[in-house]
Amino acid sequence: MASIPGPTPPIADRRDFQAEHHGITITDPYHWLRDPSYPSIDDADVLAHINAENDYFNAVMAGEQQTIEELFAELKARQPQDDASVAYRKNGYWYRWRFEAGQQYRIWERAQDPQSDEWELLLNENALADGLEYFSLGALSVSPSGKLLAYLTDTTGGERYTLAIKNLDTGALLADTTDNLSSSLEWSATDDALYVVQLAKEWRPFRLLEYRLGEGLSEPLYTENDTGFFLGIDKTSSERYLIVGSSDHVTSDVHVLDLAAPEKGLERVAQRLTSREVELDHRGDKFYLRTNDSHANFRLASVATDKLAGENWATIIEGSLDQYLTSIVCFESFMVVSMRVDGLDQIRLMPYPGDSTPGIADHMIAWPEDSYSAGLGSNAEFATDTLRLNYESMVTPATVFDYGLESRELIERKVQQIPSGYDASAYRTIRLQATARDGVTVPVSLVYRADTKLDGSAPLYLYGYGAYGIAIPPDFSSTRLSLLNRGFIYAIAHIRGGDDLGRHWYTDGKLDKRTNTFNDFVDVARHLIKERVTSKGKIAIAGGSAGGELMGAVINQAPELFGAVAAHVPFVDVLNTILDDSLPLTPLEWPEWGNPIESKEAFELIQSYSPYDQVSAQDYPPMLVTAGLNDPRVTYWEPAKWVAKLRHTKTDDNLLLLKTNMGAGHGGKSGRFEALRELAEEFAFILMQLGEKR
Repeated sequence: MASIPGPTPPIADRRDFQAEHHGITITDPYHWLRDPSYPSIDDADVLAHINAENDYFNAVMAGEQQTIEELFAELKARQPQDDASVAYRKNGYWYRWRFEAGQQYRIWERAQDPQSDEWELLLNENALADGLEYFSLGALSVSPSGKLLAYLTDTTGGERYTLAIKNLDTGALLADTTDNLSSSLEWSATDDALYVVQLAKEWRPFRLLEYRLGEGLSEPLYTENDTGFFLGIDKTSSERYLIVGSSDHVTSDVHVLDLAAPEKGLERVAQRLTSREVELDHRGDKFYLRTNDSHANFRLASVATDKLAGENWATIIEGSLDQYLTSIVCFESFMVVSMRVDGLDQIRLMPYPGDSTPGIADHMIAWPEDSYSAGLGSNAEFATDTLRLNYESMVTPATVFDYGLESRELIERKVQQIPSGYDASAYRTIRLQATARDGVTVPVSLVYRADTKLDGSAPLYLYGYGAYGIAIPPDFSSTRLSLLNRGFIYAIAHIRGGDDLGRHWYTDGKLDKRTNTFNDFVDVARHLIKERVTSKGKIAIAGGSAGGELMGAVINQAPELFGAVAAHVPFVDVLNTILDDSLPLTPLEWPEWGNPIESKEAFELIQSYSPYDQVSAQDYPPMLVTAGLNDPRVTYWEPAKWVAKLRHTKTDDNLLLLKTNMGAGHGGKSGRFEALRELAEEFAFILMQLGEKR
């Protein structure tokens, strides 16, 4: 491990601050790094410290600029300068996006003939982003007549979007606009109105509004008053109904609005019952529901649109330990049920029960590899005889297929281009099973060059997330080739807290079982060392957001295993954040972590693993930490406080860097190439610390 080079790291002031909860006193000398005027950030001391950290980062990494530029050139060379999506059909037009050479953002187009050389410009993100440090397109949607385009933009990274509407005949923007919106946007059945979701002052999406062109916003159609629930909207595949869903991480409350008769108002399909989740789609006179009301792995049910009561929900697929239902999509003559079996994606096509002339036979789509990631692509047409699919594996680049319903053939439409070259036969992927300390078997997906020896000599990059029931698929990444080609093994630990192996895999990594997630990751690392896949100290680990919390917890537990750490926008000040119900995400998070305001037991449990609270006087591995000043999800002060406390407490002289994006949010810099430069910085840091060839 490398020691700190010449530049001197900034040392944050320690200022007295105490708070008491459940008779327990918390001392937090870095509390002052939270700007008291947040969400405005203008405190001179706070900004001076963050800028000093950025100056230190720049000074240290100046010596790695050659490596960074080489890595950036590699990463960029694997991205097609000119690229385009496979066009999909909707309402008589074919739609696509494309990149032009050198451009950071997409251009959106349509044509009536997909083979045409003449494509109509819908929106050029590059023009909208010109001169801006940050730009994000939240949504875009063409009106039912095809004459108007509505879209949402964020220019700070703060995830507060502004509406714009464009006349596609003239190219002119309408005077209609409003701001402070979430990224949800749907048209009514006509061009006269659309539906948007307004944000509360603390960022929570909470209010459904109709925006009538020429008139502005309506009175609220629905207001979610529970601060633990977020509101979102979507349309059914039939486009007959607007779905209005309010939920936290485990409970759904679902209404629908009949767009053919909006004057009837919202109708509730599923009221909130704690820990019951409901997802729905529509076809004909029925809604089709995916729900966990009778089994943790969900069942599929149907209910008549005019008899929505729960007792009328008729089961189509029973819940089962053998298959975990993950989504349902309805088409005119068949439905698609996505599921996970033995941790792998499966897609089942089914006729509708009771159809006298079913359009297809019930079957699963067959995939060409033993380990892969697969899902639905852009399927905008309700009536179709083909299904657009996305497929990839750790050695197979992202591939777009059209699946013929009659032929049952996968027709390749596009394979991810890697202009600098890629030979899949030069790489290998395997799936291992590691035994955690409580006897549970944890899958691990690995990819490496065929000439890399699995004898303990190779460095390894270990990635994990483990929260919110989000599975990390064994997918392809052209960027990781820069590590593989330098002799690294890349591994994904499919730890509890995600739902990789079913719903129980998620629930076994949350609330009072949260430490299973951290233990799984450490035990995977130890297994890989024991099996001589790699060696102690040769493991670089990385994770972001809740995965950043994972990074903080595992280095508190077993710092000696790891040679480098990349913690991106890390959720590390868990206890203080979950105690602060003025923050936008806090009430939403209680079903995931527990409520330490009301429960002393939850308080003590969170305190026992919260990375910030558990920093101790021990050696820590070299670390690169990132933050976004405008991040509404993991506020900038969490990583800033964590780094400050580590600097004060740790007993080593290993490198500790904090980089804060001053004009971005949770996702880092926008633009396809700027994001690659930040990844090049991470890889350069890891190579520097592990002493590997650059």
